[in-house]
Amino acid sequence: MVIVRSGPQTAPFLWLIRQGVVTVAQAKTFTEQELEGLLQFVARQPYAARNRAMILMTFWAGLRVGELAQLRFGDVFDANGKTKPEIRLDPAITKGRHARTVFVSQKLRAELNAYALSHPSQQAADALFPTRKNAGRGFTPNTCAQHFLSLYKRAGILNASSHSGRRTFITQLANKGVSVRVLASIAGHRSIATTQRYIDVNDEMKRQAVELI
Repeated sequence: MVIVRSGPQTAPFLWLIRQGVVTVAQAKTFTEQELEGLLQFVARQPYAARNRAMILMTFWAGLRVGELAQLRFGDVFDANGKTKPEIRLDPAITKGRHARTVFVSQKLRAELNAYALSHPSQQAADALFPTRKNAGRGFTPNTCAQHFLSLYKRAGILNASSHSGRRTFITQLANKGVSVRVLASIAGHRSIATTQRYIDVNDEMKRQAVELI
């Protein structure tokens, strides 16, 4: 048996992070105004309907971009082309390899129903978000992350990452009083400590907190 211990020889960058030598900035959280500005930007760009739906699935449902990239049309839409109220994520496409359910709000369902009308194939096995080069398979997790970074950069939004939508989603729910245990379940986190690291404590949270006295 070979025992691998954490040290600079194994996964050196991760080791430096754990030792506090290197720090990794948290993904930016968006204000409502910034999200609206982003949506206005993509509305003027090619693939507007697709990009709008991709953005809103991260900001309004908290999907990771790696999960988003691997969704098929049939994962999200039923046989009638209507958005399912719940999306079942297979363990193969989730970060922790654990199946989870994504609950889809009514306003997101309305957005996705509109997107379905513009989808080029509507075949259950085809990519939910096709690309120009590969309509059937769509994005890979890596190209999807790069796509989000490109959108943010071209929209003039600084310090945003492909994780910004998910972090904004969790922070906004926390700001509205959703308990961390519920948030952890929604996000698919196995530990509430992970969820707590996602929450961006802001001035509005502090204002609401002092009013509880």
